[in-house]
Amino acid sequence: MATLSTARRVVIKIGSALLVDRDSGNLRRDWLTGLAQDVLWLKGLGCDVVLVSSGSIALGRGVLGLPPTVLALEQAQAAAAVGQIRLARAYEEVLAPHGITTAQVLVTLEDSANRRRYLNSRATLEQLLSLGVVPIVNENDTVATDEIRFGDNDRLAAQIAVTVGADQLILLSDVDGFYSANPSQDPTAKRYDVIESITPEIEAMAGDAGSGLSKGGMKTKLMAARTATTAGCAMAITDGFVMRPLTALEGGANATWFSAQSDPQAARKRWIAAMKPRGAVTLDAGAVAALARGTSLLPAGVTAVEGRFERGDSIAMYDPAGHAVGHGLSRYSAEEIGQIKGHKSAEIEALLGYPGRAALIHRDDMAL
Repeated sequence: MATLSTARRVVIKIGSALLVDRDSGNLRRDWLTGLAQDVLWLKGLGCDVVLVSSGSIALGRGVLGLPPTVLALEQAQAAAAVGQIRLARAYEEVLAPHGITTAQVLVTLEDSANRRRYLNSRATLEQLLSLGVVPIVNENDTVATDEIRFGDNDRLAAQIAVTVGADQLILLSDVDGFYSANPSQDPTAKRYDVIESITPEIEAMAGDAGSGLSKGGMKTKLMAARTATTAGCAMAITDGFVMRPLTALEGGANATWFSAQSDPQAARKRWIAAMKPRGAVTLDAGAVAALARGTSLLPAGVTAVEGRFERGDSIAMYDPAGHAVGHGLSRYSAEEIGQIKGHKSAEIEALLGYPGRAALIHRDDMAL
């Protein structure tokens, strides 16, 4: 069974019902202060932390005096716009006293569906984490519509876990794990400590949403588990209403852990290797040797480019003799590579007229 103390990178999903009091519509600041102490504990272990937080619509609804019923799209977007600034400020206020810098990252489904935007999101999150920042991620409800939204933050959290290569995803929920039936309706329902694989029998046990503030039910949590575990990320469902829920989880609180099917890096390599290349680059001998040592591909090592492709597309890499070296996700289009191939990274801005990334294919985005 996974434990938080061994995690390298953790994504934590926080639902609206945990953050916002249902009756008053106010932020549960004491609970959030406890969560900040948990984040400090994880950071002290050397773990990167990403928070995927709901709550903007629930907070904005109270400020605007909107009814507790289902909101029209325009009302939900307005509530999100008002609530998001309050949500971000609340996280900053509880984490800053611990010396932790926060960043607000708003995304839509298109940011993961479009490979170019996916790479942009990945690069931004990686940079923030490398600087010790705790990103606060939420769906951009101010612009998202039903056609371009994740629909719930369980799915969003799983996608963010995949994007950043997390090894653990924690869903703080209003239940303390996955049950064979709804425990509030069936007293004989069994809670699972560990689920090694999501079988059709497990899927048949999932119910729908139960909380008045949350959108996700157990079905969406299973969808999140499938996404995360396939990408090498273990996932836990645990009770989030307790004070300091992450410390409680580490101390043995009830939870269901879904086992990762591999490690995140290996899963990502398989995903890249399975893609059909849209083009190709030929490398010099020095670049081929450098890749074997685990480095990224720099423009200086490229001698030729073939095909028509855009940034984010998969391309093949060949050695000087024409032998396949591997696949990777290109950080430049074919046209741009044609301009910068054979040149040092420091020359990219002068050649293209705008700053570019030093690596043509980052080592994390290639499968040799």
